[in-house]
Order: sequence, then C-alpha cells, then structure tokens
Amino acid sequence: MPVRPAVRHELLVHLTDTLFAADRTYSEREVNEALLTVHDDSAALRRYCVIDGLLVREKDGTDYRVPQHA
Repeated sequence: MPVRPAVRHELLVHLTDTLFAADRTYSEREVNEALLTVHDDSAALRRYCVIDGLLVREKDGTDYRVPQHA
C-alpha cells in the first residue's frame, strides 16, 4: 500500500473503478471479498476508500456504494 497520499489515492481510484459498479449497493462482506483479491488488508483498503470519498458507507455500516458525483 503506497504511503504517499496522492499515490495511494490514484491506486484507490483505480481499484474502485475496477471492482465496484456505480449502480449497486454492496454489503461489507462483498466489499471485503473484492478488496481481498488485490491486498490482504481489506479493512485498511475499505477505510481508505471511505476516507477518500470513493465509497460511501451507510451510518449503520452495513452497506457501501460508489457515490454519484455531479
């Protein structure tokens, strides 16, 4: 996992574009399974995706989706 935030962000953008469709909602398990295909620490990847605004998590933590940008 890249340490530099800009490089990490570019990687996360690529991963979310590749692994997740914008027109559906994913369970935490589905997100973890998709992220595990590229890295062993799916929790860290998921957290970085949420922090960077590339995935939106429901307040109860059950569902994730790719946000629709204007």
